[in-house]
Amino acid sequence: METTSAIYGLLLVAFYFLPTIIANVRGHINRTPVLLLNLFLGWTLLGWIGALIWSATANTETPAKPRAKVFE
Repeated sequence: METTSAIYGLLLVAFYFLPTIIANVRGHINRTPVLLLNLFLGWTLLGWIGALIWSATANTETPAKPRAKVFE
């Protein structure tokens, strides 16, 4: 019974921090502010939805592309 409660607790924590997990996996530029919003205002439904939407935006780190040399 205690193992089941621990599993449910871990799933609940993972669901709570889902916006932070998504931001980290996607390489979001603002992953720390997403974490802070999720941590401090995630308990409100509006704060959690805001963090989730923010983590799904296209502000991800892109690898630097080498510039083409125009004049050689």
